[in-house]
Parts: sequence; structure tokens; C-alpha cells
Amino acid sequence: MSTTEVREAWQLGELARELGVELQGDANLQVSGMATLGTAQPGQLSFLANPLYRNQLSSTAASAVILQPQYAAECPVSALIADNPYLVYSRVSHFFDRRPRPDQGVHPSAFVADDVVLGEGCRIGPKVVIESGAVLGRNVEVGAGTVIGANCRVGDDCLFHANVTLYHGVKIGHRCTFHGGVVVGADGFGFANEAGQWKKIAQLGAVTIGNDVDVGANTTIDRGAIQDTVIGNGVILDNQIQIAHNVEIGEGTAIAGCTGIAGSTKIGSYCTIAGAVGIAGHLEIADRVHLTMRSAITKSISEPGSYSSGTAMSKTAEWRKNAARFRSLDDMARKISRLEKQLKALLASGK
Repeated sequence: MSTTEVREAWQLGELARELGVELQGDANLQVSGMATLGTAQPGQLSFLANPLYRNQLSSTAASAVILQPQYAAECPVSALIADNPYLVYSRVSHFFDRRPRPDQGVHPSAFVADDVVLGEGCRIGPKVVIESGAVLGRNVEVGAGTVIGANCRVGDDCLFHANVTLYHGVKIGHRCTFHGGVVVGADGFGFANEAGQWKKIAQLGAVTIGNDVDVGANTTIDRGAIQDTVIGNGVILDNQIQIAHNVEIGEGTAIAGCTGIAGSTKIGSYCTIAGAVGIAGHLEIADRVHLTMRSAITKSISEPGSYSSGTAMSKTAEWRKNAARFRSLDDMARKISRLEKQLKALLASGK
């Protein structure tokens, strides 16, 4: 959670100093918000990170633009010049984040157990429940309707939006963000079959989450069966992701929406996983692996690189033809193998 000061307006000179970038133009000019190049109005700050939008630079009404040095000469307004404009945009966005925040302290409608420890500067919103034995660090913000279960441990500067649920015993590091509907520590999908009936296995582990983790809306992270499910430092998780029991995700990994990871799989550090990927259980994925959209990962990956499965989009009529042919691939492969053997025999005989 950012602790950047939020004001109604900033002078460009102040922003340049705070961000450590070069200023081209009027240092006293004030900006009060952000917008895209095409929609910005006077008094707003914009950015050019993708060259596809370069044609909008000459006509922008923004008061200032964040851009790379090679575009500075063609910028018709003041500029904040940086090698990585998108990174600077990500930082400066917090200067204008005016989302409502609960008042410091505990809202009268919240329930906080007598032995809960709240660090200095905590903000506990309406209808929050914090159960016995929980410990929250400094400057933790807990949105309306959130439940923090018994014996949870939460580090400093964490942000819980409305209606987040932490089951008992969850451990969270510093500066983490959890969006609405997130559930951390629900039971993993553990059952044994006896004569056709499913018998539940008690899930005895918990969830351990590192520092600087961002978890998107309605994502679920199950508790471990015996050992903890582990999410490393700096992991970012999109909306509606399912992480099953005993999964381990290495630091700096980014996972897009609707991906599902089955139990006991280990994902390395600095991986990128696109949307709607399905990863089977008990696998190991190496560091710096990229999985493209809708891939089905059914075996371990031991080398860095990009991996894909499935077929790319095509017209429906073409897809149907290819799908029918796909069912014949094994038979075709066998025929080709026989033909190759026959050809080798003919060449060997000299006929």
C-alpha cells in the first residue's frame, strides 16, 4: 500500500524532484490529476509509454506529459522526461489516488477481540471482524466487512479492501494489498474415497504470504493440507485465480486472471502466466518461465522460456476441419512411419 502524500494539485517541479526525472517546461505549473493523451484536459498529466499513441502527442490538451527523451522535442507542452515512462506513471499515479479511506482507529460497528494487537495508525472500517489472537502491524487498513481470522499475522502497511476473508492462522508480510472478495486460507480440496463416498481430510496447514504481494478480486488461496501454501515476495495475482493447497509461488511471479493451479505444484521466481492457464498438480515450473494464454500444463518445466499449448484462433469452419483431422493424427503418423520404412527398404535395394 502506497504511503505517498495525496494532494489536490502538484507543481511539476515538485513531481520532478519526487520522481527523480528531468523537467522540460514550467516548474510552477500545477497538475491535479491524470488522463490519457487523447482525453486529457488542461491541468492534467498524461504519459506516452507505447509508440502506437505517438500520433496523439502533438494534439494533446494535457498540461504535461511523461515521455522518453527521444520524444521531448516534439512535445507541445511541458514534459517529465524518463527512460521508462510507464514506470514513472505507475509511481506518480499514487500521488493522485483519492480513494476514500476509513478514519484512523476502529469503527464503532467493528468487532475486535480483546486480545487482538493493532499497530499504530491502523484503520478498521465498518462491520469488520478481527478474531482472537490476531496481530496487525502499523498502518494496516481494513475495509468494510472484512474478516481476519484467529491467530492471523499481518505486517505493516497492508491494505484490505471490502469483504476480504482471512481464515485462521494466515501469515502476511508487509505492504500487501487484497482486493474485494479475496479468500485466503479456505480448506484445500482434500478428500479420500471410501466405497464411492468422499471423506474429508482436515487441512492442517495455513498460508504464508511474503512482502509486496497484490491479490486481485475474488482470487482464492487455499490453506495447506499439512505444510503451508506459500506465496513469495513481490508476487502479483490478477482477479479470479484459484491457488490450491500446498502450492508454492516464487518471488516476482505474475499471474493473470482465471488461471487455476492444482495442489502441491511449485512455480519458480519471475515467471509470467497469462490468463486462463490450467496447471496440473505436483509439478515443478522453473524460474523465468512464460506460459501463454489458455495453456494446459500437464508436466513439469525444467528450463526457462516460453511455453504454449492449444491452438490459435481461426475461422470456425477451418477450426472444425482441423479438429476432425486432429482425431486422425495418430493414424496418419503410423501410416507415415510405415511409408518411411518402405522407402528406406526400396532405397537400400537399389530398385
